[in-house]
Amino acid sequence: MIYCVFFEDDPRHADQRAKHMQAHLAFLKANAQAIDAAGPLTDSASGTPAGGLWVVRAPDADAVRTLVEADPFWPTGLRKSVRILEWKQVFSNR
Repeated sequence: MIYCVFFEDDPRHADQRAKHMQAHLAFLKANAQAIDAAGPLTDSASGTPAGGLWVVRAPDADAVRTLVEADPFWPTGLRKSVRILEWKQVFSNR
């Protein structure tokens, strides 16, 4: 199954992003078999970081949550919330 994972950041812990970025990127690379795509979300009005988005292939939502909670960003307080949604792809131009 394919899932979209939406992360909302807590601006009170924004300093954690730079501190843990290298470990976060290494985690994404190490889990590339499950994480098809990942990247930051930016508030279009202010230009400030707002969270992140992952596209994940996993057998179920519990496996996705386990992956999310293993991310070095997770225990830092940077992530205010996470939303895991199953996605059915019906179109791709690639």
